Amino acid sequence: MGVEMEKRLEAGWLQRIAWLVLAWGSLGLLVWVPFLYVAIRRGRGSDWGAFASFLLYECVTVTWVALMPAEGSDDTLFGLVLIACLLVAALMLLFAVFDRRAAEAAAPQVYGVPSAPVQGQPYGYPYGR
Repeated sequence: MGVEMEKRLEAGWLQRIAWLVLAWGSLGLLVWVPFLYVAIRRGRGSDWGAFASFLLYECVTVTWVALMPAEGSDDTLFGLVLIACLLVAALMLLFAVFDRRAAEAAAPQVYGVPSAPVQGQPYGYPYGR
């Protein structure tokens, strides 16, 4: 039983925005597609959970639209649910689902390890100036 290395799924801003355009451009009908992509590629349980929740959302809203009367107070509630779901999906796609690329994620400096001085930066106590 070896320790399995955690899979990363890196994506730049262009790819994140492309997935977001797919979700918003289809008016929420294909909001589950990016989450299926992430779940297949990375295989985490949380990714499969996100995919399942957006797929369930899609099944419920399609059924809701099919059973909705011609006019009524359900229109406002349906619109609010649609907007809330698309906003949650947008935030997840932009900030939570994909890992940052290695070049974008600068490694934080370890406490107590001095950094090398930059060209032109004098040695000494920098706060005393």
